[in-house]
Amino acid sequence: MAVTRRASAISDLHPQPSADETTLAELGYKQEFHREFTPLEAAGLAFSFVGVVPSTASVLFYAIPNGGPFAMVWGWTIACPFIVCIGLAMAELASAAPTSGGLYYWTYSLASPRCRNFLSWIVGYSNTIQIITGFASVNWACTIQITAAIGMASSDQTYVTTNQQLYGIYAALVLSNAVLVSFGTKVLARLQRLFTLMNVCLCFIIIIALPIATPPDNRNSANFVLAEFTNLSGWPSGFAFILSLMAPLYTIGGFDASVHMSEEASNAATAIPWAIVSSIVISAFLGLGVNVSLAFCMGTDVGGVLSSPVGQPMAQILYNSLGQRKALALWCLIISTEYMVASNCLLVGSRQTFAFARDGALPFSRYLYRINRYTKTPVNTVWFDATCGLAIGLLSFVSTEAINAVFTIAVTASYVAYIMPITTRFAFQNNFKPGPFHLGKLSFPVAAIAVVWMIFMIIVFFFPASPQTTTQQMNYTVVVLGGVMFLAISWYYCPVYGGVHWFTGPISNFTPAIRGENRDEDSMSEKKEQDDADLFVSAVDV
Repeated sequence: MAVTRRASAISDLHPQPSADETTLAELGYKQEFHREFTPLEAAGLAFSFVGVVPSTASVLFYAIPNGGPFAMVWGWTIACPFIVCIGLAMAELASAAPTSGGLYYWTYSLASPRCRNFLSWIVGYSNTIQIITGFASVNWACTIQITAAIGMASSDQTYVTTNQQLYGIYAALVLSNAVLVSFGTKVLARLQRLFTLMNVCLCFIIIIALPIATPPDNRNSANFVLAEFTNLSGWPSGFAFILSLMAPLYTIGGFDASVHMSEEASNAATAIPWAIVSSIVISAFLGLGVNVSLAFCMGTDVGGVLSSPVGQPMAQILYNSLGQRKALALWCLIISTEYMVASNCLLVGSRQTFAFARDGALPFSRYLYRINRYTKTPVNTVWFDATCGLAIGLLSFVSTEAINAVFTIAVTASYVAYIMPITTRFAFQNNFKPGPFHLGKLSFPVAAIAVVWMIFMIIVFFFPASPQTTTQQMNYTVVVLGGVMFLAISWYYCPVYGGVHWFTGPISNFTPAIRGENRDEDSMSEKKEQDDADLFVSAVDV
């Protein structure tokens, strides 16, 4: 009776919670952000997070030496169906539990009580590392693209930079990203419309305008593009082709981008999974068109494009086809869209960091789990992630291979984070109840294909670019990723102070009633079966 009277009294002062707020309450959290992202803007964020053209430009150096035009076209064609499987498996989970914590929350909810705390901890750190390194890699790519633009503008196409100059450009990009992402949710949501429009226009410019403008001498035959394998890496051709898949896998990555915006999107249980799937499918088709266009317009001197004095294969292709002025103008547009991708990386990363800090898993969580009173956004986590990005950029002073390892870390760390919740759904006994988006009987085969593919590609991405390598030229992905994960695990098992003594997975920020008395028996579905009156009181008593 007391609960009913309290709920009635509060309802006179506050509107009824929305369906999104009720769903979030059922997951254990109160509404702390403004839900300004429409379903279309959530899909736009997922699509512009991919950034088909700028991301392709960033990792074209993985495809060209490992098959040339052949790998650019067929590698993309072969990789995309597997990428779609990963996205579908993720979308089902996002629909069942649309929360900013996403992957580590799902893992905890679906895993066995005996290991859920540890697995949730590992997934949370892998996911955080993935997004922060992704943010760093995009800004580093943007830095290199800026220096390429300067080289294109010079008479001899050469511009030599020092590590200090590169880091200065990189730091300026990171800091400006942080300023932009510190704005309110409404501003960031409306910006997605511009970001999406620019990315789409850029794709069609490459697909349509580039072949028209390319001189006949630079146009390749269908036989050269689709049948001739150009191997400049030194690896056997079969393995070289597998290494070339890094290009599409990095480009169409970050499937969890929209997931971390779940608490700022309207109709999240439907909008977020469709944002994941639609962004992957649209990016796959547009990306294939972009790669086909580049492959047919790059000329037969594959080695010359790769070793261009500009330093960027795509920039050299555009220069050869369009001439200096037009190529430079288009390249500046690519740089602008790359900057937008970086901003969205930081936006998404700040929400993941906020969610993980909300559950007390990060150092300085008490300072990171705060909402700015003016912007109503987690400004502290924005600048925390930006600071981490600045620290990662210092790898540029070690070697080119060390900073390039950040690209593969972004993929491998994400795959580690994706594998866990998809696997725990089927590996452990739980009462998983799908949301509005579900695959029915196809759920298990799609998930199995996704997990096997990710495990295989993680192993592949630990290999160096060439079998003849030196200490400086090694692939440091396994060292950096392994080192960070070792620290995370060490902190978890640290005597007295380690997470094993206090981390209990996602922490409800509602009243104790919502969590139930036996938390070890909670699951995704069981969290949804709490008493409605308790949920209502929690949802409005903020």
